[in-house]
Amino acid sequence: MMNEVKIKIPSIPENIRIVESFVDNAKEDFKINDDLYGNIMISLTESVNNAILHGNKSEKNKIVELSLKVDEKAVKFTVKDEGEGFDYDNIDDPTAPENLTKIGGRGIFLMQSLCDELNFNEAGTEVELVFNKD
Repeated sequence: MMNEVKIKIPSIPENIRIVESFVDNAKEDFKINDDLYGNIMISLTESVNNAILHGNKSEKNKIVELSLKVDEKAVKFTVKDEGEGFDYDNIDDPTAPENLTKIGGRGIFLMQSLCDELNFNEAGTEVELVFNKD
């Protein structure tokens, strides 16, 4: 059994509340447990925020696509922006001493620690967040 839901969000930071509603609905519809829900909420809002601010540079005419696929083993979210992408292999380690006082730079690190899998497309314009059900 595979279920898929997709939404498109204009790149306005306030639209993060749409993501929160999306996750709340998914929790209800797909019986997502509380531990997973917390990890999903933090990771997904961080990911969409990155797409809006860094990917689409908060340009209201650019869209962030959010999709959710659920099967018996995992809950998978995909976040795609219309930006130029980025080099996800060369991200500063936020735990390195020289980066501890920097503002920002922790989002992807946080997502990696909360997801079971975090996969970027080659261009760096799309990320898949995988959460195992067990």
